[in-house]
Order: sequence, then structure tokens, then C-alpha cells
Amino acid sequence: MPHDTPLIATIVAGLGLAFVFGALANRFRIPPLVGYLIAGVLVGPNTPGFVADASLANELAEIGVILLMFGVGLHFSLKDLLSVRAIAVPGAIVQIGFATLLGAGLAWLLGWSLGAGLVFGLALSVASTVVLLRAMQERRLIETERGRIAVGWLIVEDLAMVLALVLLPALAGVLGGQPQVDDHSSLLSLPASYGIWGVVGMTLAKVAAFVVVMLIVGRRVIPWILHYVAHTGSRELFRLSVLAIALGVAFGAAKLFGVSLALGAFFAGMIMSESELSHRAAEESLPLRDAFSVLFFVSVGMLFDPFSLVSNGLPILATLAIIVIGKSLAAFVIVIAFRYPIATALMISASLAQIGEFSFILAELGVGLKLLPEQGRDLILAGAILSILLNPLMFLLVDRMKPWLERRAGAATPEEGPIGPATEPGQVASTPATSEKEDGPPPKSMLTGHSILIGYGRVGGLVGAALKEAALPFLVIEDADKTLAKLKADGIETVAGNAANAEVFSAANPEGAKRLILAIPNAFEAGQVVLRARAANPAINVIARAHSDAEVEHLKGLGADTVIMGEREIARGIVEVVMAKATDPAGSA
Repeated sequence: MPHDTPLIATIVAGLGLAFVFGALANRFRIPPLVGYLIAGVLVGPNTPGFVADASLANELAEIGVILLMFGVGLHFSLKDLLSVRAIAVPGAIVQIGFATLLGAGLAWLLGWSLGAGLVFGLALSVASTVVLLRAMQERRLIETERGRIAVGWLIVEDLAMVLALVLLPALAGVLGGQPQVDDHSSLLSLPASYGIWGVVGMTLAKVAAFVVVMLIVGRRVIPWILHYVAHTGSRELFRLSVLAIALGVAFGAAKLFGVSLALGAFFAGMIMSESELSHRAAEESLPLRDAFSVLFFVSVGMLFDPFSLVSNGLPILATLAIIVIGKSLAAFVIVIAFRYPIATALMISASLAQIGEFSFILAELGVGLKLLPEQGRDLILAGAILSILLNPLMFLLVDRMKPWLERRAGAATPEEGPIGPATEPGQVASTPATSEKEDGPPPKSMLTGHSILIGYGRVGGLVGAALKEAALPFLVIEDADKTLAKLKADGIETVAGNAANAEVFSAANPEGAKRLILAIPNAFEAGQVVLRARAANPAINVIARAHSDAEVEHLKGLGADTVIMGEREIARGIVEVVMAKATDPAGSA
């Protein structure tokens, strides 16, 4: 019996091609996001072959936007922002203003309206969260001064874009677009024919009412719901509660207060981040967030006309120049003006020389409000794809320029250490600087006859404590920033990064190590480490953990000497207690 299944076809085609091109992009060391956009181009109406349902793709993309913004809110840290407020807040605001002016200038040259120039410039001013964080993590820069400045800068940009998403619909009529239709679908909707300041005031009043409700009611209700569901012991219900809160708050914010779905989702994540269960909430929602985020990028790619690369060649080059050169120079000058080292200015400039998620959201909103012409959306999409492709080259260029600039500047610049909350521009943080390099390959450990402990979570922490108590030399390979900071404070040698990375693992000196202890739960990643260890030191003793018989066989087949399965050890402990009670007359019931 034939069925018309456009929703299934759209999801299958979108996710299937996104996987193929995302994997190809990853193979060539390009962010997978580029592959997702290309997949969207291929299933879009501007290329031959299968064409996905655009209206359904837009609905799926809306869910992707909600979950993307929920993730941003879930990882929002006011503490991290305050630690670099002296540079991140004014720096991000000035850079947004400068990039917006450049974008508006290009829009004027193209004959667009003031509103179109404003939306276009704002879209070019904000960097991609996904691309920036990945670049920082790969270079082990998150816990450094320059890393925290870049992340804080990004948070300020994100907040500015959230405000823009709220205000643009209200100001669309004033800026020459399609006025927002007030159909009284919101409880707080009132006639808004009070001029520009009246519209802005009413919009901000609605947002303020929503914020108050979230801070007073949501701050108590959301954590209570999470803790209640967590105590039921049902992982399925906990995962469902996280998604229901994210989607429910976003939808409720739009219907009851007339604010954007994106802002509602952002606040849901930010309120949830204050709960002790926020990390678990992030883990449980991550698979669905990733899936719908991919569909969001696919839907954006569907809107892009690849032939515009030919018809709009010069405007695309100008757009790319604003993103890669204009924004970078602005960030560089701002950081130098705040008396930070040249190396910091270069790294932040490279980090911000791309655009991503918020740019797509703004472009779609601008087109929907009749503010931005479709040509503007195509320029933004082309600029995003090309700037993300060029971003690794920007970091490579920074790496090449850094030694030359440092030689010219001399050795007067002090070594950077992690920034402290009281750090001000031009001052050295109160935390003592380490001699460890912040970027490039990590320095090789001088330890010999030591143990290499991979992962310092619940299992790794217990193993590390036992090794320390026994005075056995060991080092830890870990990629969690807070864990690394604690280990360094405790005087334990660390290598920051993923042990599956060749350079990171080599820094642990496996050739001179006595044993390798794999405390990470990921058997696939652990298998890669085992292979590297055996290649570097065939005599090393490899001890790993597993969660199933299949994982035990997998790791032993790759060369692990001992593989301990958690469930088996728990069962053995229970049996030992039961047998001890059964054979002890005094302990039997």
C-alpha cells in the first residue's frame, strides 16, 4: 500500500547526506558543519535530483533553533563572563558595531535599505559557537587567558544577538520591512501603534515580564522537576523531562509573552544550568540536540543557491573580506588597545573570523520580515561556508606569524597564565604562570617507569587517589577543563586533550611508561589508545574497563592485557558478601 511520507523522506535524506558529507568534511579536517550545509544544498530546490519538502524542513529547523539556543543557555556561565568582563564586554560590543557598519556599507553599495543593512551587518558580526569552541578545545586553549577571553567575547555576542532577535520583529515596520502582525495570540499582546519607542518599550516590557516569571517561578519549578524525576530512577523520564522543559518553555514564551522561541529556549537552558543535575541534563539532551541541529544546518543549506557564487562573485568576496579581514582586524586592534599581548590578540582574531548559527537565524528572520532580500541571505550563507572552511588556515597563519611577531616584540611580554576573576587588562593573573605551552604540540613528559591514567572521572579519580597514596609515579590525560585545573592544583602532572590524538598521547611518554590505565567508558576511543600504546611500547602493561562482553573481546583483541567489566566486578562483590554471610553463623539471619 503506497504512502506519501514527505516528513520521513526529508529526515532520511537530510540526515543521510549530512552524515556522508559531514564524514568527508571531518576526513579533510574541515568542520562537519560545512558538510551539513552542502547536504542541504544537494536536497534543496536549486540543485537537480531529489528535493526535500521546504516547509517541513523549516519546521524541523525551528526545533533545531530551539535546541541550539537551549544548549547555549545550558552552558552559559556568568562566572566565566565576569572573569573577563573588562575586555570581553566592551570588545564584543565595539566589534559588533564595527562589523555591522561594514555590512551596512556593503548593503548600501548594493542598493539595499537601511533595515537590510542592519540585519546583514549584524549577521556578519557574530561568530559560530560550534566552530570557535571546537577550535579552542583542539588547541587546549579553553583554560588559558586568551581562551577565556574568546569564550567570554562569544557569550556577549550571543546575548547581543538574542536581544536583536527579540527587537527586530517589533521594529520591522519602522525599518522598512513587514510590520509584525499582532493577532492577540499572546496574553500580553496589546495594540502597539505608539511609534518606535512605544514598540521598543512594549517589547522590552514583555521580555522583562518573561524574565521575571522565569527567575521567580522557573528558578524554583524547573530544578524541582529535574530532582523529582531524577529520584524516580527512570533515565527515560529524565531525558523526556529535559526535552519537555526546553520545548515547553520556548513555546510558552512565544504564546504567552510574544517573545521569540529562541529566547525562551535560552532562558530554559540558563535556569536549568543552575541545577546540580545540569550536566546530566546536557548529556541526556545532547543526542537529540545534535540531530536537530544537523537538520537546522541542512535546512539552511537548502536555501542557498550555489550558482550565486558565479552571479554574485564580487559581493561574496566583499562579504568574506568583512568576516575574515574586517572582523579580525577590529578584534586585533581592540585587544591590543586593552594592552593584552600580541599572541592573545592574534588568537582571538583567528577565533572570531567566521560566522555560523546566529547568522543563519538572523538571515532567515530578516527575509521573513521582508527586511533582507534573498540575495543577502545567499551572501550570508556563502560567507559562512567559506569562512568556516578558511578558519583552520587562519589559525595556521597565526601560528606562523606568532614567532616572528614575538621576536620583534622581544621577550618583554610575560608568559600568560590562567586568568583570575580580578584580572584587569595589562595585568598578570594572580594564578602563577606555568611553563607549559598553551598551543601547539604539548611538551613531552620527563617521567619514566610511570603509569599513564586516561580519564579522571569517577573511576579514574579512585584509581588516581590509590596511585598517589602508594607513591607510584603517574600522569593523567584528561580533556575536562575543571578537572585539569583541580589536578594541577593538587600537583599532579597532566596532559590536556584527547588521548586518541597522536600528539596528546605522545606527550605522556608512552615509550618510557610501565603501564597504561584506561578509565574512560568509551571502548572505541580506548581501542585507538591501546593501538597507539602498543605501537609506541610493546612491553607496556595495558589495563582497561568495559561495559559488556563484546567490549572486553574488542579491547583484548587490540592488545589490552587486562579488561575489567564493571557489571562483572559488581556481581563478584555481591556474591562475596552473600557467601560470607552464608558461611558465618553469626551473620546468618
